[in-house]
Amino acid sequence: MGCAGVTLLVFCLWGLFIPFSSSTRLGSSSRQKLEVNKHLNRLNKPPTKTIQSPDGDTIDCVPVSKQPAFDHPFLKDHKIQMRPDFHPEGLFEENKLDENKEKSSAPINQLWHAGGKCPEGTIPIRRTKEEDVLRASSVKRYGRKKHRSPAPKPRSADPGMENQSGHQHAIAYVEGDKFYGAKATINVWEPKIQQANEFSLSQLWVLGGSFGQDLNSIEAGWQVSPDLYGDNNTRLFTYWTSDAYQATGCYNLLCSGFIQVSSDIAMGASISPISSYRDSQYDISILIWKDPKEGHWWMQFGNGGTVMGYWPSFLFSYLADSATMIEWGGEVVNSEPDGQHTSTEMGSGHFPEEGFGKASYFRNIQVVDSSNNLKAPKGLGTYTEYPNCYDVQTGSNGDWGHFFYYGGPGKNANCQ
Repeated sequence: MGCAGVTLLVFCLWGLFIPFSSSTRLGSSSRQKLEVNKHLNRLNKPPTKTIQSPDGDTIDCVPVSKQPAFDHPFLKDHKIQMRPDFHPEGLFEENKLDENKEKSSAPINQLWHAGGKCPEGTIPIRRTKEEDVLRASSVKRYGRKKHRSPAPKPRSADPGMENQSGHQHAIAYVEGDKFYGAKATINVWEPKIQQANEFSLSQLWVLGGSFGQDLNSIEAGWQVSPDLYGDNNTRLFTYWTSDAYQATGCYNLLCSGFIQVSSDIAMGASISPISSYRDSQYDISILIWKDPKEGHWWMQFGNGGTVMGYWPSFLFSYLADSATMIEWGGEVVNSEPDGQHTSTEMGSGHFPEEGFGKASYFRNIQVVDSSNNLKAPKGLGTYTEYPNCYDVQTGSNGDWGHFFYYGGPGKNANCQ
């Protein structure tokens, strides 16, 4: 398989293994520095053009065929699909939405666009810096969710167990059927994060398998994660795992897996503009679906319908067939600083009952059925561990289809 090592705990780059000493954590030793530099050389492919973003990011325009995905041995002879064979036919057309809604969502860009564009035939990749890797607990954990960070498991939660993982959620979900994709339009905010090791995200989950050791998950949305990115910007992200966040998968393009084809949008790059309380509202549309012909899971971003790329079906076990649960909503890490609940915000930092312009929302949430059609979700449930900290409220109407408001401030008089 191309991985070797006797004295090292071996972890290959294709989302499965990366060399890292099992007896040490990151520091300043020359051996660790060598490990970090080797990893940076693997991740940062030679660009044909480089763009400086106003937020300090460096965006490398890398030829499509040279991206990190192709370090995977199974992809050596892979013929890149530049477009999906089939696309879901929808209930809603974005251009019909919200034509009359005051202060409705306007176009969203990424900050690096101010510095130029990547040429056709290349993809934009956010360059990984040495300090990015050094913030991680180890080289092998860089770009990956903590081992104890399961996708939310509705109705089953033992609050004690949930608290151990430190992850809290406010979500809507559907289960009990075969699903072949999901869509949502997600309100974009910049929630405040109390501790650098915490994050706040809003995303959709496409899930298959059990919530034990074999969970398959494809995820996409926006996040604020100082640990991962070194700042508090709101950024577009994706994630995947085929073994419940243990050894496989990663954020964005930080391991081999997702094959990007778009030259317009960079995974992990800052989203702009963002919504303001009682002011202009902005949102992003994300669609993930399984191409019935090739079986790959595709992602589309934005109201303009930019096809980002795909997760090859061989990455997964259960999702090689279909998903059994779809979730939409928010997640935060509560590290309980000073023994109290974190004040890290979810969504806008305001509770759902405040409504439009104040609370964050997901609108036009849909699922893809076995006929590759977008449909309204049936039997939509909600779940939150601690509604006094973060909550969720669903609704439906003609413009927004099925929607929900979600989020909260974290620590408050009723959430200690």
